[in-house]
Amino acid sequence: MHGLCRDCLTPLTNEQRCPACGSPRVKSHPELFDLSIAHMDCDAFYASVEKRDNPELADKPVIIGGGKRGVVSTACYVARIRGVKSAMPMFKALQLCPEAVVIKPRMSVYAEVSRDTRAMMDELTPVVEPLSLDEAFMDLSGTERLHGVPPAVMLARLVKRMKEELGVTGSIGLSHNKFLAKVASDLDKPRGFSVIGKAETADFLNDKSVRLIWGIGPAAQESLDRAGIRTFNDLLRWDQEALTARFGAMGYRLWHLARGQDKRRVSAHEPMKSISNETTFFEDTANLEILDGHLWRMALKVSDRAKAKDLAGRVVTLKLKKANHKTLTRRVSLRDATQIADRIYRTARGLFDQVGDQGPYRLLGCGLSDLCSADQADISGDLLDPGAARRSQAERATDEIRQRFGSDAIVKGRALR
Repeated sequence: MHGLCRDCLTPLTNEQRCPACGSPRVKSHPELFDLSIAHMDCDAFYASVEKRDNPELADKPVIIGGGKRGVVSTACYVARIRGVKSAMPMFKALQLCPEAVVIKPRMSVYAEVSRDTRAMMDELTPVVEPLSLDEAFMDLSGTERLHGVPPAVMLARLVKRMKEELGVTGSIGLSHNKFLAKVASDLDKPRGFSVIGKAETADFLNDKSVRLIWGIGPAAQESLDRAGIRTFNDLLRWDQEALTARFGAMGYRLWHLARGQDKRRVSAHEPMKSISNETTFFEDTANLEILDGHLWRMALKVSDRAKAKDLAGRVVTLKLKKANHKTLTRRVSLRDATQIADRIYRTARGLFDQVGDQGPYRLLGCGLSDLCSADQADISGDLLDPGAARRSQAERATDEIRQRFGSDAIVKGRALR
């Protein structure tokens, strides 16, 4: 048997429709029951949670993001059909989809759903490697003896439970390594279940764009373009030494990925090293008010994620990418760790001011690293800023109000820039 009904979980052969329940959601593949490395990616996660909590939004285009001068955090698939994309300026998104319902992010709610999803994954395997709130790798090797069914069945059961118990959907990528599992999970969204087997790896990659590789952004693609590398076939024409000489560590990795090779293990115990948020602008900008508004919203998102995970960080990082793709990174170590948005923002803004007027910029990012437990956060206070303690108390009170009445119950003026 090489098939599975994704609705009733009945093992099948090669039927087009499940004979047990009549569902057309049948997955067939020669290696379906032999593969064990998976990537689960929730579908338009934030928007899905909002639609779950407000059924009136079910068939409407929903955008999660800031005000008219903000940016799109994510959008549901109805809005994506209209051309709305993550990191797009809100005014542009509303031009494309004027009837969209715009909702400010509720990070604490998303974090709670993420924890529930993670608990379901932990029931399948102890080897779960989260990448963010809404996606994770899983290694289900050896779990068939424990559960009595192959990994593919457990994965189909996972997304079925997510839909029934949490009201969110996810897409599964199943393969023989992490690289291909992540590629597979993007092939058939939403509610997809895609498989890339060992026997078909070379043929699958053959003429695909190298942009399939996680981490190949515009700047890396530009470097590859200059070398005449646009597809995996192009990569195969380079030997390992030449690729490494030209692109360094990335070249060594590319040589292996071109052959579908990825020896990285799914790591359940990889500690979180940083929390960050960044956005690429639809149009390069040097407008200080717009940049400042983005910086505050990023600091708030970083803070919300740190608070949701009971973490704090001692290092604040600012990342800027200029119009010519040159990246500027500045970081500073704090006297003690923090998870307060106001302190993260003020520190990042100070770093931005040190950079000076080097815009326009195509990307802006803010991050927190050297992470520790939240009980070590903001202990000594800021002796150079007597008002910091008062603002911190106000932020904690604001967090309680946002938790109770929604993320837009209280909004700082700078967030509207």
